[in-house]
Amino acid sequence: MTAPVTVRPCTAEDRDAVVALWTACGLVVPWNDPAADFALALSKTSSTVLAAVEDGRIVATAMVGQDGHRGWIYYVAVDPALQGRGLGRRMVAEAESWLTAAGMPKVQLLVRETNQPVLAFYERLGYAKSPVTMMQKWLTNPSL
Repeated sequence: MTAPVTVRPCTAEDRDAVVALWTACGLVVPWNDPAADFALALSKTSSTVLAAVEDGRIVATAMVGQDGHRGWIYYVAVDPALQGRGLGRRMVAEAESWLTAAGMPKVQLLVRETNQPVLAFYERLGYAKSPVTMMQKWLTNPSL
């Protein structure tokens, strides 16, 4: 019998397992260092990485944070062998609860253009495309 899945905030010791999960899920890109993203999220009181743990193993994650005006969710990942069990839905709900507790009235997330199949997942959870254009500027030189 499988142990129940519990969700908890990550600790620094979880880094390698989390980065491995993000990599297995295809969320890692050359211009973002996932280990640095993980460490930065854990270093601030305005963000964290939540982990779903089953039988002592991290099987899903969601990075969550807030900027004082809105909440953000990143790196929603579920072990590919366990997808379809509701873990992604649970991680989004856990992230939304974290943001609600932080007083955020709104949550946003970004979906890479290369990850179009996930749009239907978020739409089923009540998310809608926003009529905005995201712009960016690197303040450091990303390693490409």
